[in-house]
Amino acid sequence: MIPVLLVVVGLLAGAVIAVVVVGALLPVHHTETRTVTLPQSPDEVWKTVTDVDGYPSWRPGVRSVKHLDEGCWQDYDGRLLVTYERVEATPPTRFVTRIADDRLPYGGTWIVGVSPAPAGGARITVTENGEVHNPVFRFMSRFVFGHRATIDRYLAALAGRS
Repeated sequence: MIPVLLVVVGLLAGAVIAVVVVGALLPVHHTETRTVTLPQSPDEVWKTVTDVDGYPSWRPGVRSVKHLDEGCWQDYDGRLLVTYERVEATPPTRFVTRIADDRLPYGGTWIVGVSPAPAGGARITVTENGEVHNPVFRFMSRFVFGHRATIDRYLAALAGRS
């Protein structure tokens, strides 16, 4: 019984060490870009993505939004409070936000580009210039849930508003 337990504990320890080592070898910074075309006009999409007060009504996971200073807010998902700042807002084409909380294991900026789609509607491109500081979280972000997961949920929710 004891040797089996030692083997199991050894395998678990080895897995944890492997996750930490692989995570430490991965780059801290990443860039991901996704694009969708929606039937709404660029102006309608602009109003939706820049109305942070409206996030709880359409963004899955965002339960509430609290305004801080001009251009800064926090959103809460039921367990984590994340502080954001508006870096740039060029209506109706470009909205740039940054995670303004150094205590998180991740950070970075999102660039949301809005342009007219050739066949009508709006073309939305989200570019995440992210950084994941914690090696374990970096491993999980890269191999388990993926760097694009949040962008994909965001764009799917935005498409659901049409």
